[in-house]
This record gives sequence, structure tokens and C-alpha cells, in this order.
Amino acid sequence: MFVVIAYDVSTETREGKRRLRRIASECKNFGQRVQQSVFECTVNPMEYETLVRRLLEIINKKEDRLRIYRLTAPKEKHIEIYGLDGTVDFEGPLLV
Repeated sequence: MFVVIAYDVSTETREGKRRLRRIASECKNFGQRVQQSVFECTVNPMEYETLVRRLLEIINKKEDRLRIYRLTAPKEKHIEIYGLDGTVDFEGPLLV
């Protein structure tokens, strides 16, 4: 399953800055950063449940925003990229 995670964490306090780092770190465990606060992840259903649970444990629902979009396959049909693309296709060859 292909998911896009976008978040906006309030960083006005030290706790908010810590939550921001923790959210980013958790997302890195499951995918790759494509924008400052946007990650693309390819996960199986069990990994998806784990990821969502961990992110919900981190955010402050009164101060932060978290959006998770599940895209249907094939993902190439639903994604258009303009400008620089720093993503890595882990399903294709990594060395050329």
C-alpha cells in the first residue's frame, strides 16, 4: 500500500520541536521525505497500522495536524511530479 503522510506540528514550545523531530524520525522508518513535512511510504497493512498508531501517540491533537493519504495502485497513475524529484524508486534497480 502506498501512503502519503503530511504533517504540521506546532513548534512554539520545546515539546513541539521534539514532537516534530519524532514525527519525522518515525516517518523515515517507513518511507522517504519528499517535501519538508511530507513523506511517501510503501507499507503492508500491518506496517500501516503500526505507523499510524505511532504517529498518533506522538502528535498533540489540539496543536498539530496529521494527514495520511492512501493511494491506489498503480501509484504512477496518480502522481505527477514537476521540478526536482529527489525520490528513490526502491522497487527498481538502485545501481546503474
